[in-house]
Amino acid sequence: MQQTAQLALHENVQFIYELVLARMELEAAGVSFAVHENLRGFSTNGGLDRDHIVHRSAYVKSLQLAEQEPEFTDYHVIQQYNQTQSINQYLTHWFYPYKGKFHPQMIRALLGIIGLEPGDVVLDPFIGSGTTAVEAQLLGIDCVGVDVSPLCCLISRVKTQSWEHLAQIEDASDYVAPCADHAHQQRLFRSADDRELPEGPVRDFFDLAEMIARSDNSRRRRDPVEAFVYNRDRMLASVRDHVEVKQRLGLKFGEVDIREGDSRALDLADESVDGIVTSPPYSIALNYVRNDEHALEAMGFDLDELSDGFIGVRGAGKRRFELYDEDMHVAAGEMARVLRPGAMAAVVIGNVTYNGEEIDTTAMFTHACEDAGLVLERCVDKIIFGLYNVMQREYILLLRKP
Repeated sequence: MQQTAQLALHENVQFIYELVLARMELEAAGVSFAVHENLRGFSTNGGLDRDHIVHRSAYVKSLQLAEQEPEFTDYHVIQQYNQTQSINQYLTHWFYPYKGKFHPQMIRALLGIIGLEPGDVVLDPFIGSGTTAVEAQLLGIDCVGVDVSPLCCLISRVKTQSWEHLAQIEDASDYVAPCADHAHQQRLFRSADDRELPEGPVRDFFDLAEMIARSDNSRRRRDPVEAFVYNRDRMLASVRDHVEVKQRLGLKFGEVDIREGDSRALDLADESVDGIVTSPPYSIALNYVRNDEHALEAMGFDLDELSDGFIGVRGAGKRRFELYDEDMHVAAGEMARVLRPGAMAAVVIGNVTYNGEEIDTTAMFTHACEDAGLVLERCVDKIIFGLYNVMQREYILLLRKP
């Protein structure tokens, strides 16, 4: 039923690009509206699907129908389940301090803007810390996440799978303890009877708690065992939140499939995904392997061998950019191959600075996508700030497969 309403934006909507995305969200949902003079909300003129706004919107905080009390959106409720001091790190989003994280609110919006519905499949071929997977799961959209980094795959699995295994994780937390002589052990924890946990979601949870502890030790000089216990307990609280918000809002979670693999050779059938939301690596400016070496070494990986599979890390000087451009063309070709006709890809990308020189990686990847047959429909200028951002300006490319 279409109804008139007043829509208020979240208080954390601060930047021009967020207002642009908020408008695009409503346009994608078929809502006719006018922007309030203070730029903090919208008035609709009858073209409103109340359920869509309440259950799927990212930027609308509340909806008020004529002569009724304001109704909060699901996303406003979800944001309250937060064990951190950062508004964007609710539920399991905060797990591991990954550099260059997506803004979850933006990803939720983009999933709607490119027309994805519950039961559709979204691909993120550079899944990173799993933001796309978490937001798709909350919206009931199935997600395939691919990354060459075993650490990224671990982070993404734990963020999206732990809720199903909460009882087993809680039981295991009673007998998983720090090693007595952790300074001389490869691992910080083991079971009380000195057995390793079996591979699977429960083991993954404690592995990631250890990787966060190692990051805290490496970057903040915190005692690793104290950091492990602290993060384990806070992670448990966040997983409980994940379960509670699902039950409170009656959410049907989307299926999540996290795969360790290469974006240049996706193990997916032609035209098998309904949309793509991703961000290519900024590895020319940020060496992801070296940045997380403390965790990758603890996981038993040889950093030099691992680097060979990372886009943007191979080569030196001019050859490095040539290899990056070649790899981006192959990755864009794979994205176009697996995307169904008429479907869209949302790509967040920015130029990087290397040895003091700005490299137009945005144009490079745009050309790669166009060469693969994707059509650029819109480019949104995005200015960003924050501790984990590696640049202050990015662009959101909206591309369609004809």
